[in-house]
Amino acid sequence: MLEKADEALAGGNTKYTAGAMRFAYDGVDDLMPLLKNTDDPRLAKTDFGGYTTSKFAYDLLMFNGGRSLSPEQERLIGQSLPAMQWLGRHGVKFEPIYSRQSFEKDGRHVFWGGLALAAENEGVGLFDMELTAFRRLGGTIRHESAVTEIVTKDGQVVGVKVCDEEIAADAVILACGGFEASTDRRRDWMGGQWDKAKVRGTPMNTGDGLAMALEIAAQTYGLIDGCHATPMDLYMPDYANLDLPASEHKNYRKICYSLGVMLNANGDRFVDEGENFHYYTYAQFGKAVLDQPGHFAWQIFDAKVDDLLYAEYSFHDAHYVESDTLDALCDKLEGVDNNAARATLEAFNEAVNDQVSFDPTSLDGKSTPGLTLPKSNWAQKFDTPPSNAYPVTGGITFTYGGLKVSDTCEVLKVDGTPIGGLFAAGEMVGGVFFEGYPGGSGLTSGAVFGRCAGLGAAEGIG
Repeated sequence: MLEKADEALAGGNTKYTAGAMRFAYDGVDDLMPLLKNTDDPRLAKTDFGGYTTSKFAYDLLMFNGGRSLSPEQERLIGQSLPAMQWLGRHGVKFEPIYSRQSFEKDGRHVFWGGLALAAENEGVGLFDMELTAFRRLGGTIRHESAVTEIVTKDGQVVGVKVCDEEIAADAVILACGGFEASTDRRRDWMGGQWDKAKVRGTPMNTGDGLAMALEIAAQTYGLIDGCHATPMDLYMPDYANLDLPASEHKNYRKICYSLGVMLNANGDRFVDEGENFHYYTYAQFGKAVLDQPGHFAWQIFDAKVDDLLYAEYSFHDAHYVESDTLDALCDKLEGVDNNAARATLEAFNEAVNDQVSFDPTSLDGKSTPGLTLPKSNWAQKFDTPPSNAYPVTGGITFTYGGLKVSDTCEVLKVDGTPIGGLFAAGEMVGGVFFEGYPGGSGLTSGAVFGRCAGLGAAEGIG
């Protein structure tokens, strides 16, 4: 394996994630073989439910902008459980996401949203387990070895170049991520406000693999201006502060907006914060924040939800303001029309439907009827001080546009014929996501298409 990064930054975006993986399963029997600790006493009082292939398909279609499921999405769905089982057989194990994906209800842990498992120690833990399995199977890694050219002979890929060194290969798998860390390529290939986005993930994903593939007539595919974008702390440095341990980078995310409201510089709400569970909306709402005047917003919460906010809101590097009154809080919202913000919050409070009970375990229908932009679920009055407000912007994690691949993940040319010996995996594969995605699908996609590319390359060599 040729790795562009040094050892500390190796592994692409995996280390920057929460390590959660979305996959289809019928019930707890499908989960137990994947668990690291099957003796956890909480399991006896846990309701995992099921997450069918049809529900996975429905969730993906929510973000397709009217498109039918792509062949790549159908493969993601159908191969999601087999890929997890394959990881499990190689010692990559998981634990239930009790802290983020479940609520206690009637003495039981009830999971919601179809996302049940994550790696221990999140993305860093997942990377470490996969690296251990890779090395146990005989794999080796050369760090600080960026590939600069794909070498071909008579239309067949025969190797790569690392600087001036040519390395022969029977097959090459491109697994080098998207182009989200290149400001120039975001501007040129995506347009819009994407050159203003914070880069949440690795600085190494600058589109090198995609550019090299295009040089040998590979076919671009998917939504080239689409990406995973998340509300992030406005003052987060690019690459989420590389001085911190990778396990802490996720703490710059701010994705509990469904429990409060978001206001832009004009003092207006601009999304339905309660449209759905945040794992179904956060990848779009990052773009929505970026599109606001000044490319920022404030997330505002009442003290009633303090115990439901994720740890990143109390992260030592989190930026926020606090006040005992909404009036005083609005004065502290830097860059915002304070009077308009007061009017928005007052109108919101008046519109909250007090006849419906708040229930964070379900789409509770506790809404704000009468507002031009309603909040569909989890609407509660701001009446319990202190209230806190967190400044956010849009942070890009990975891009959706990539290469067209065959059923064996061999890269296809513009004319639809394969480029012999060249395969692609992970973010390099286009057509998997379009206008968003249900959380946890990205890591699963990496596993599904990585496994596909490995099998395809091995079959081609064999």
